[in-house]
Amino acid sequence: MMSSAENTPTARTPDASVDLARAARCGFPEVVFGEGKTAEQIRDVFTAQRGAGQRGLATRVSDEARGLLAGQMPDAVVNDLARTVRFGEAKREIGFVPVLTAGTTDRPVAEEALETLRWMGVRTALIADVGVAGPHRLPERLPEVEGADAAVVVAGMEGALPSVVGGHLSCPVIAVPTSVGYGANFGGLAALLGMLNSCAANVVVVNIDGGFKGGYVAGLIATGANDRELDR
Repeated sequence: MMSSAENTPTARTPDASVDLARAARCGFPEVVFGEGKTAEQIRDVFTAQRGAGQRGLATRVSDEARGLLAGQMPDAVVNDLARTVRFGEAKREIGFVPVLTAGTTDRPVAEEALETLRWMGVRTALIADVGVAGPHRLPERLPEVEGADAAVVVAGMEGALPSVVGGHLSCPVIAVPTSVGYGANFGGLAALLGMLNSCAANVVVVNIDGGFKGGYVAGLIATGANDRELDR
């Protein structure tokens, strides 16, 4: 059912109050944090969003729930590596946000960022395994990030890659530390602190393993910049 408050429509499911006003208020619909939620709980939120003409995204969805949702929703886009489920296509694709990883092990977090950007309708591309242990690899791929509105850089270990990328690009760099690394990495804390102390002025940092947050913030930058261009 819908609340009577015109500016805060809410769809109520047995387990959730779905904020259907978020797209108008914040630019994009509410995103479901799927960890600990059943397929039925996620599906109920998606059903409410679909009924309001919105597209949906759920992150950190369990293996079982992803399988059930894929069977129940013919248009569901499931990414097992990212642990995401989404539905609904953006009307247009605007902007450009590449996602770079330091190593192959960072890929699941990068995939979460990629799926978030695709759901937002932002053009994206994956540039994988260009970490600082092989310093020749990043310069070879820099032509692929030309014209980016923002870049998402995903790295574990010591978290050095965002600083290097930031020194090459004129756009914001959203650094995503991952929990990849040996003992003194402290589950991503070393990478987080390294990124927070970056001397590259265009680097900002989100939470450990926060692929969704990195992708979302970069997507807001890209859509905001290009919407302003389209309005001129």
